[in-house]
Parts: sequence; structure tokens; C-alpha cells
Amino acid sequence: MSWRGLFRPGMRVYFLPFAAGLVLSISAFFPWVILGDVRLIGFPDTAALWIVGLGLIASLLAALSLITRKNSRHPLLLVGLVALGIMFLSWRLMPRAAADRALTRSQALAIVDHTEVGAAPEASAGSGIFVGLAAAAVIVGFGLTIVIRQAARPYVSDPDDDVD
Repeated sequence: MSWRGLFRPGMRVYFLPFAAGLVLSISAFFPWVILGDVRLIGFPDTAALWIVGLGLIASLLAALSLITRKNSRHPLLLVGLVALGIMFLSWRLMPRAAADRALTRSQALAIVDHTEVGAAPEASAGSGIFVGLAAAAVIVGFGLTIVIRQAARPYVSDPDDDVD
């Protein structure tokens, strides 16, 4: 294997899902929920662990495609769809769940301290969710190219692999 083989015209495009997979993994360490002035990163949560794993799998598949010069768009499509689903559900559910937890905590503290219940802080999605959504969408878009384009030869053939 030579380094020039990694940059062949048919394979250079695999750097896109490689980078998107790394960005997807890194997005788990960004703030996923902003609760008032507090930023909650996604990592300790189970969804963030899945995102880290799926991002690393996407990067690994892209790297293996670069090295072996074989197509891995179908598995990348599946990994991207799962990651996109997790990120979409996190975007829709996590801020609301964090706001509910904060309200429950403020009610419990008010009961214990015999004081009035304060208003729960406003919860919104953080940058980690949006970065993860974008990276997962890039991986899905890359995987969809094999379905949409309907390539006659979905696998790159290597002229050195001819067996007589």
C-alpha cells in the first residue's frame, strides 16, 4: 500500500465520512443541554456513549475503505441513520427531560426548606447536539450516494487483484 493510493480520485471522498465520524464522536463532549446558566455535556449519558461509538465506527469504516480501496457506503449509511436517530431524539427529548428534573429538584428543595417553589430554569439544546446532527447528516448523505446514484459498479476494482 502506498500513500498515493489513499488519495486516488475514487477514494478521496472517504475522507468526508472519516472526518464526520471524528466530529460526531467529539460532539459528545460538547454541551448537549443548556439549563439556565449551566451547560450539561452529553458524555456521561448513555446516548452520548452510543454517539462516541458510532462516530468511531464510521471513522473506522471510512479508514478501512481508504486502505483496502473497497466500498463501505452501505454500512456507513446504517451507522449514520442510527446516529442521526439518536441525535434527533436527543434534540427533542433531552432539554425537556432536564427541565423536568430541575423543576422536580426545585420542588423537593422547597418542600424540605418550607419555602416557595421557584421557577425552573429555561432548558435548550446545546451546540453538541447540533454539531452531532450535522455530522450524522453528512454520514447519512454520504451513504445515500450509493442508493441515489445507482452506480453500475458500486465497488472499486483494483487492477492488481486480477487472478489468472
